Amino acid sequence: MSPAPVLSTPEQTDSPELWASLARPLPDWYAKAKLGIFVHWGPYSVPAWAEPSGALGAVPEDVWFTHNAYAEWYLNTIRIPGSPAAQHHREVHGDAPYDDFLDAWTASEFDPPGWARLFARAGAEYVIPTSKHHDGVALWDAPGTGARNTVHRGPRRDLLAEIADAVRAEGLRFGVYYSGGLDWSVTDLPPQTTFAEVQDLRPRDAAYSLYAFSHVADLVRRYSPSVLWNDIEWPDFAKRGGPESLHRLFADYYAAVPDGVVNDRWGDTHHDFVTSEYEHNRHVEGAEPWENNRGIGFSFGHNTAEDESRAMDGRALTRYLTDIVARGGRLLLNVGPTAEGVIPEFQRRALEGLGRWMDAAAPVLRASTPVEPDVARPSDEPWVRWLGTPGHLVAVVDAAGTVPLEVTAEVDLADVRVLNGSAEVRRDGDRLTASVTPSEDGPCLIELPTR
Repeated sequence: MSPAPVLSTPEQTDSPELWASLARPLPDWYAKAKLGIFVHWGPYSVPAWAEPSGALGAVPEDVWFTHNAYAEWYLNTIRIPGSPAAQHHREVHGDAPYDDFLDAWTASEFDPPGWARLFARAGAEYVIPTSKHHDGVALWDAPGTGARNTVHRGPRRDLLAEIADAVRAEGLRFGVYYSGGLDWSVTDLPPQTTFAEVQDLRPRDAAYSLYAFSHVADLVRRYSPSVLWNDIEWPDFAKRGGPESLHRLFADYYAAVPDGVVNDRWGDTHHDFVTSEYEHNRHVEGAEPWENNRGIGFSFGHNTAEDESRAMDGRALTRYLTDIVARGGRLLLNVGPTAEGVIPEFQRRALEGLGRWMDAAAPVLRASTPVEPDVARPSDEPWVRWLGTPGHLVAVVDAAGTVPLEVTAEVDLADVRVLNGSAEVRRDGDRLTASVTPSEDGPCLIELPTR
């Protein structure tokens, strides 16, 4: 981190009215978006190791940090005495410092157009790579980072620019992840072992505030990202109005990218949508626009201890995505490339499997809105979810044989359309049933015209 610039004195205005002044309608593209791709790629992709202990939110907090399933948290986890990651590091890497992994990160097989084609085939509408994770390593020539970025060390490339160009060439939107709440390169603190410590030990000072401000302002200037996806929090010094403030950052961003959106991890300030992660923070999934993010397995960063036995395959992804969309959300699904830039094979297969189903399903999902359960009732056994599209109710069924369709709305069975598989819908008194054969790729979609 470079010496801090001369500080401006911010206006002491951190009132709700300040943040309310940023309120605006949700941009249409994001309101309709259903699937994004997250990319976690960094020096942690070199050791590429975490104990695959389970999903965030399903593992008790007193277990999570010592047995952290996130490979991108490697720098923190190896400093926790007694952690499996610490033992792994000693056995495999000895006393090698973390920054050795930055120099060993080659990106030698990085194929941005190939990535973008894979993401587009999976049905994604936006792509968000990490620009700086908690280790503080930037994937572009970020101001104040000196040589500690991918332009001057490791890959020696502006990785963000290459990803941005490739995904936009495929017609996808480009966003950026930034860790504003944690940067272990600017703090000399013990490892974080509880969620409370994540908050207590994050940098809050003016110098880091201006450092982070300069980074995100530079990201906006260089790449015009459609999404600013911050993580953990934002330094408290900036949570007010005036120069170099978070309010100024948001205002400048919206001026530069009028249809851009920001997530909710900037503290109690402003957001366009809220986020859950795996099973964590699920209570936010509701009235506000929301997004669930998760990896195909338990980790975001590449983890050599993880394979398809601990990950979702393409068919599981079709269910997971459909359930989120049926409840009014969108999915930000992560891939964790290797240090060379290769999407792990089990992750590639999962995306390809999802993409085969999305060939037919994507237009329906993108046009859909949630259906109230008193209009059409979902079930887990047999597996049925409901979507509403203009003039239709759509049953998404992942079950074979005779399946009850619990619908109270008036539907017309004369013009039923079936996608992905086959189905015959019958009326039995006031009940509907469907004889269903799903496709090999995923659930069957049954479009029922409404009267």
